[in-house]
Amino acid sequence: MPIELPEPIAAYVEANARLDVEGMLKPFAEDAVFVEVGERLQGRAAVRKLIEEAVIPVKAIFTPDTVRHEGRQIVVEGPAHGDFPGSPLRFTYRFELENDTIKFLEVTI
Repeated sequence: MPIELPEPIAAYVEANARLDVEGMLKPFAEDAVFVEVGERLQGRAAVRKLIEEAVIPVKAIFTPDTVRHEGRQIVVEGPAHGDFPGSPLRFTYRFELENDTIKFLEVTI
């Protein structure tokens, strides 16, 4: 049974399943912050670069299987499969939404 995700997160996950860069980028606010493995990026251009350089080449597809709320954050967990060492790996995505956009995303293993 699929889990229920807020629209911006669902759109991001669905676009990721298609490895669709534009679709993955669309739910992000213009000034969104994306933190991955301690590296902080800000703005859509930086998020695009990360997606194009770290997600698409290794065909990393995140398949969420749990969701919970922790204060302002929506925490989504699940495996990511792709052409990278250790695949699949379990990831935790911590989203903060604002005005139906992704304002903040932190990804950890």
